[in-house]
Amino acid sequence: MAIGGLIGLLDDIAALAKLSAASLDDVSAAAGRATAKAAGVVVDDTAVTPQYLQGVAAERELAIVKKIALGSIRNKLIFILPVALLLNHFLPALLPIILMVGGTYLAFEGAEKVWHKLSGKHDDEKPAVEKGPEAEKKIVSGAVRTDLILSAEIMVIALATVSHQGFWSQLASLVVVAFVITVLVYGVVAMLVRMDDFGLKLAQRDSSGMQKLGRGLVTAMPKVLATIAVVGTIAMLWVGGHILMVNLGADGTGWLNAPYEWVHHIEYEIREATGALGGTLGWSFNTLCSAVIGFLVGSVVVGVLHLVPFKKAHSA
Repeated sequence: MAIGGLIGLLDDIAALAKLSAASLDDVSAAAGRATAKAAGVVVDDTAVTPQYLQGVAAERELAIVKKIALGSIRNKLIFILPVALLLNHFLPALLPIILMVGGTYLAFEGAEKVWHKLSGKHDDEKPAVEKGPEAEKKIVSGAVRTDLILSAEIMVIALATVSHQGFWSQLASLVVVAFVITVLVYGVVAMLVRMDDFGLKLAQRDSSGMQKLGRGLVTAMPKVLATIAVVGTIAMLWVGGHILMVNLGADGTGWLNAPYEWVHHIEYEIREATGALGGTLGWSFNTLCSAVIGFLVGSVVVGVLHLVPFKKAHSA
């Protein structure tokens, strides 16, 4: 090969390497923006998951978290990602409908937990491992099923962020988002559920300060996990209601748009009237309204699924 041809080939390789590096930078930047956009749902996902581990023996907690994490990545990559990309390309109008179905399911789960608590009924608190492997399977399947809805919301939000890019860039960005968010969420969950064991180890140290800190962690963690369970229920209502409100009001027409318009009008007024705190107070108002909508819609579904069969059984 002539020297000139070799130099030309090296220039082409260098140009290709620069183009590949730029593409990777674009994917990385897009994935970062998409992850940030979905941060609210990530918080919800992190809050919802630990409630499934209540009553589980300590030695099985990490194994169950791992199974749920694997189910979550399977949800994102095998089920949600190809469907979202295909629908976005061929039938984009179906995406809001799918989101609303998911939002209704979340609202139902949250409302059912609230009504169950208000009814005064108590769950069987016997640890899942004492009931056999089937109970663990039920825990994992329930958590993965809820994760499917939250993951769908995360991936659709991320898709909207990178929708201006080409197909392969969208695909690469969403794969990165799927892995980053799954590791983030279930890494935090694993840390939370094992924090009491970490406290026990600290309590066995020679230092009195470490012992005090360890005992404090052991004492606090049941309360922390109970609080997270409450936050998880609220998160179901919040995210479910927000999905419904936003997607019903997305076209800006019809009476279904009224809640969306009213909430955003009041939120805007709050932001304008409260200065530096406006962003936080406006967001809080929007979140409260979303949770109320989620509870109302979820309660209707609870009534349909529970009260109607109950009445039929008594009238037979």
